[in-house]
Amino acid sequence: MATYTLISSNVLASSAASVTFSAIPATYTDLVIRASIRNTSTTSITRIRLNGITSGYSARSLTGDGATASSQTQSTAYLYSGELNTSSTTANTFTSMEFYLPNYLSTVNKPISTIASTENNATTAYTVAVAGLSTITSAITSIEVYVGANAFDVGSSFYLYGISNA
Repeated sequence: MATYTLISSNVLASSAASVTFSAIPATYTDLVIRASIRNTSTTSITRIRLNGITSGYSARSLTGDGATASSQTQSTAYLYSGELNTSSTTANTFTSMEFYLPNYLSTVNKPISTIASTENNATTAYTVAVAGLSTITSAITSIEVYVGANAFDVGSSFYLYGISNA
């Protein structure tokens, strides 16, 4: 049975362009970040970087908005992680997002999956699933979650869990 252990948490008291989890212990099999986030601008893209590395990420994303579905392939300096609520969506609504990093200590490329669902009581909301890969072959010791423009809004929360398979 898998056991989740909270490693670190961050609930923003002021807006921030990024949140970084560092000094991640090498005592688990997998890592999970659960977040409830909102952007201060109208830009809606969330990104992650592992160990501060700015190359070697690729992803395939599937997006649905209740009316249409689309897919996209990316190869960039970060891992695209999905859409999020912005200043143009319903006030005080946040995106639910989860990042899953299996086998984060391995010495091979790192798979990463993300699922995100926005909430917007007035117009279109999105659900995004991302399957990503990083060419990083060292253990993951830091994870940065950031937005492409402006900042995560006050009240955005981030929780890093270690998973042990016992």
